[in-house]
Amino acid sequence: MSAYPTQLSSASRLTSALPGKVVMPEDVHFDEARRAWNLTIDQRPAAVAFPESPQDVAAVVLFARDFCLRVAAQGTGHSAGPLGSLEDTILLKTGRMRGVSVDPDRRTAQVEAGTVWDEVVEVAAQHGLAALAGSSPDVGVVGYTLGGGISFLGRRYGLAANHVRAIELVTADGRLVRADRDHEPDLFWALRGGGGSFGVVTSIELELFPITQAYAGILWYPIERGPEVLHAWRELTQSDLPDELTTVGRFVNLPPLPQIPEPVRGKSFAIVEAYHLGDPAQADDLLAPLRALGPLNDTITTVQMPALTHLRMEPEQPVPAASDGLMVDNLSADALDAFVEVAGAHAEFPLVSIELRHLGGELRRERPEHGALASLDADYAMGAVGIAPTPELEASVRAQVQAVKDALAPWAARQMYLGFAETQQDTATFWTEQAYHRLRRIKTAVEPDDLIRSNHPIPLTSPPPCNSPGALPTRTPNEVGSEQ
Repeated sequence: MSAYPTQLSSASRLTSALPGKVVMPEDVHFDEARRAWNLTIDQRPAAVAFPESPQDVAAVVLFARDFCLRVAAQGTGHSAGPLGSLEDTILLKTGRMRGVSVDPDRRTAQVEAGTVWDEVVEVAAQHGLAALAGSSPDVGVVGYTLGGGISFLGRRYGLAANHVRAIELVTADGRLVRADRDHEPDLFWALRGGGGSFGVVTSIELELFPITQAYAGILWYPIERGPEVLHAWRELTQSDLPDELTTVGRFVNLPPLPQIPEPVRGKSFAIVEAYHLGDPAQADDLLAPLRALGPLNDTITTVQMPALTHLRMEPEQPVPAASDGLMVDNLSADALDAFVEVAGAHAEFPLVSIELRHLGGELRRERPEHGALASLDADYAMGAVGIAPTPELEASVRAQVQAVKDALAPWAARQMYLGFAETQQDTATFWTEQAYHRLRRIKTAVEPDDLIRSNHPIPLTSPPPCNSPGALPTRTPNEVGSEQ
């Protein structure tokens, strides 16, 4: 059967309900509408919807249900690769649902589904508050938080998901639901670290913290000094560190792009990033052995909290890239040697960034009030990424990313983390066995038709009754573009 049979009255139902908010494959703007943040991902959904309210979201979900289609919500599309084929799926892009409201007395932020972190941290800072934001300013708040959320404040405060006060979402039957500790407690538990399999989130209420400044920056060294620098960094992370200090050991091969600062543009480095909450003198004492190695540049200084999301110079616009990650349980000296050999100065194919992020602290402490991802059972997270503007380069980048993963595989943790998984993986590895089985039961209870898709889906405990995917109707040429 054709992917888009001619059932004009049915197609008109969706476009009439959401005028100007639905883009079909035959529309001139379809390629732009379907684009993910990672430009190597070729998303080809049955249609793209741009809701502006929870009611719009419900309309899309109900339409999809009527035609046995599925719905995939997407804020920025940073982790779109694992979604796979979207042939029988409406891609629901929440980018028009943006808004942040801060309650300084309660220290909370109400955040709409399409909001990115830069917008939240800026508004929070106006009230002397900070959020457990991601490392990149244009990562979506909702997707990041549903997956757990590792902030550079995480060793002190834990996962962002475990500081969510409430979540509003549209369920697969079109209902607008508020989930918190007193309402829909099972759903609230599942949404905090269980990913996006349970409904389409329309807003989220986050806890904020009374922090205005951090002592943060980067120590830059020639990439050839990677072995001694990263071994000194490893020794630091395995000392008795306060939770207030988070560090990252990283290789960077910066492209010759104009947005990269001139002193480092087109060059390669071994670097150590540091993020400290509290007295700078304490951080200086801890970082003294690394500074004794004589960095080329030392940018560690007191900064305002919004500056943290820009410190790493990550791209703030869509780029073609390939990446993946791995959780590391035991970073022995041998493990670090293996990492340096494949990722450092003698790498077969230099990637833009290969990092080891120190975890532990509150990130590893499980508490009764936590959600589905109660803690991270690993002490380090590895992330590797390369720019891939052509299919040939993409293949080379993916091969090198896999080589880094293979090198660290003997020391990998059992648990993987959603936010670092850019390829399809066994979903059971993202949670403890007990949490995984509970997530499956909740998914089956609230969403037995498996209508809601996510990049790392929770499987049902039994096959969905709607097992013959539908097809989205097309329109006549006169209807095409009528909503644009």
